[in-house]
Amino acid sequence: MKLVVVSAGLSVPSSTRLLGDRLAAAAVRGTAADVQVVELRDLAVEIAHNFTNGFPGPGLSDAIDAVTSADGLIVVTPVFSASYSGLFKSFFDVLTVGDKDTLAGKPVLIAATGGTGRHSLVLEHALRPLFAYLRAVVVPTGVYAASEDWGAEGLAERIERAAGELARLMGALPTAAAAPVKAGVAGRAGVPVRAGGGFEVIPFQQQLGALRP
Repeated sequence: MKLVVVSAGLSVPSSTRLLGDRLAAAAVRGTAADVQVVELRDLAVEIAHNFTNGFPGPGLSDAIDAVTSADGLIVVTPVFSASYSGLFKSFFDVLTVGDKDTLAGKPVLIAATGGTGRHSLVLEHALRPLFAYLRAVVVPTGVYAASEDWGAEGLAERIERAAGELARLMGALPTAAAAPVKAGVAGRAGVPVRAGGGFEVIPFQQQLGALRP
């Protein structure tokens, strides 16, 4: 199994890279998966040249090969102007310019960093739609880390949950089996559940009668 982290952090050290490393470590813990990191800041010039001449340089070509051959991806971007960075978007534009199905069916964990928690919805209004359009399989839990989140409660739990979801999609961990439901036990919203897993249909008039004093 091969896991690739795509980090669009610009500074050194980078909180974006740090988040990507922590997610990767949690995702491969207890497995034999290999981890490779693609630092987009090192490829910025080659990405720009690819737009003008249509040919990737050696570094960009290696990064494209790593992403396309990966069993799963962790993509992490800093928040710029309430969205992903231009460098982040440019890389995935280059990656999919010839084939929009390059990432089709590939498990992807989305993550982002920012200076304030007010930008946390970038995961849902920018990153998730982008990778849904590219037909990747985006894990349910995204991870956003604001400056105040580092060392605070909650971030470690989100990292573990998201990493576990990615590992199961990659096949590195077994899928958790659903617990059997016993007859007579109420399901979600109090709906009675049969032993075979089906729902018991209750007439509407009977439900109204149960509400009467």
